[in-house]
Amino acid sequence: MTGAAMTALDDAYARALESWRELEESSVPVFRVGAATCGRAARADKVLARLRVVAPGELLHLDVTIIKLLDGTRMYLHAIIDNFSRRILSWRLESRLGSGATCRVLRDAAKEIVGNEDRSLVVNDAGSENVNGDVDDELRGARLDRVLAQIDITYSNSMIEAFWRSIKHSWLYLHALECQSQLRRLIAFYVKAHNEVMPHSSFNGQTPDEVYFGTGDAVAAELAIGTTK
Repeated sequence: MTGAAMTALDDAYARALESWRELEESSVPVFRVGAATCGRAARADKVLARLRVVAPGELLHLDVTIIKLLDGTRMYLHAIIDNFSRRILSWRLESRLGSGATCRVLRDAAKEIVGNEDRSLVVNDAGSENVNGDVDDELRGARLDRVLAQIDITYSNSMIEAFWRSIKHSWLYLHALECQSQLRRLIAFYVKAHNEVMPHSSFNGQTPDEVYFGTGDAVAAELAIGTTK
């Protein structure tokens, strides 16, 4: 990584601290199942069994956000984040909003799931791009169960919404977004930094990748040694 890229990353990390705190605070979801919930997605007892996420891949959050280029063109960024580790499992940048992008990002995320033998839960909103026959077929094929935020459960998709605020306000909006290819490169850079570089205090200094793959157990000990010197 070049010196300029490292400087840019340091600046982005400094601006992202407040958003990271919001992301950390949303790490453990509290599901309150309503009277008529879970008819189309997971049964109530399955949702209740997932009150505490204890391993990667158990609970995922899917969402899409709009990013405007300088000429007013709307681009649609789809992503899935793992609740346990906050790792971005997959993302897609599209010029149109539709079920195709949702299917692709779900397919990509399913390939990234490790260590979860049960069907994973996916929390998303009830937008037409998420709730349709094509997505239903994709969910079944990928061994995923859908839970609709604020419908099947009285819980919002705040974790991935916090990530949207972070990537937009601490990184993307610092650049003149002139074209799709430039935006795609900026997103790829930030997602890589989010997963592999940026530590979380709630994970004792581990990155999302280290938590997701279980490779960062020694980080807390190394940090403790550093503070005592």
